[in-house]
Amino acid sequence: MELVGIGVGPGDPDLLTVAAVRELSCAGRIFVPVMAADVAGRAEAVVRVHLTHNRLERLVFALNDDVGGSQRRRHDCWDAAAARVVAHLRERAGSAAFATLGDPSVYSTFGYLAKTVRELLPDIRIRTVPGITAMQAAASAAGLTLVEGSEPLTLLPLTRDLAALDDALAREGAVVVYKGGRRLAQLRERVAAVGALDRAWCAEHVGTPDERVTRLRDTDAAAYLSTVVVLPPRSGRGAQL
Repeated sequence: MELVGIGVGPGDPDLLTVAAVRELSCAGRIFVPVMAADVAGRAEAVVRVHLTHNRLERLVFALNDDVGGSQRRRHDCWDAAAARVVAHLRERAGSAAFATLGDPSVYSTFGYLAKTVRELLPDIRIRTVPGITAMQAAASAAGLTLVEGSEPLTLLPLTRDLAALDDALAREGAVVVYKGGRRLAQLRERVAAVGALDRAWCAEHVGTPDERVTRLRDTDAAAYLSTVVVLPPRSGRGAQL
């Protein structure tokens, strides 16, 4: 028995890798994360473009629940999803795939699912297929070079307090912020305080028909799953080597 976490990229079906398409075509069942059983999610929309079969099933997760509140519903969803995957694997004794936006090793629901499935099926084989991340797609959409030479890169989700953001902005290198839409005003205020507004962009719905990329200083509101890129100051070519 095998469970494969497949990164399907930020939302553009054309950014799905050849390896991902191959895995999707042969998986015994493809599970996709959704917020409600009757509403298709972005991962499902990407996957369906490439499917030649209908072996697809939705799993409900508390994807947008605030991490500042009770996490009971989030854990219940993980448990229920893992139980369903395990039931399928035991019944079919074959393979299953889980499609996740971006990459399965970067802030992905797949990690929680895989851990719980392994607790229920200790002998299962679990592997992943990497995908293009939102920060790569955002940099591409904005026409940016994300990092150069020896510049470090800090990636963080803005789901709790702003201390990690303040720390990242105080250091050298590029900073990428995920899930900043709910605290956009505070985020922009912090970026402005370090004099980096002219080097900051906000990308929303990357890879979809609703994609929007703007300078952070011109962004009044943003979707929850927005990506903010703050570049470090740069001088001439090769100065960062």
